[in-house]
Amino acid sequence: MPTTEVIAGSGKSASGPLDLAHAVNDCCPWSGKPIQADSLALYQGEVVGFCNPGCRDKFAIAAA
Repeated sequence: MPTTEVIAGSGKSASGPLDLAHAVNDCCPWSGKPIQADSLALYQGEVVGFCNPGCRDKFAIAAA
């Protein structure tokens, strides 16, 4: 299931579900594992993918 996640400080909000096909990366920036559709975030207007919601949430804290 796609997520509608917004990273603090991005200045943008998602108008709908984020799409795995729009992710700017293929591998999680934290783990190096493949990204998953349930672990997407919007950061500075770009969709960034993560391997799991935990990595996505860790990124949100680091980016804030």
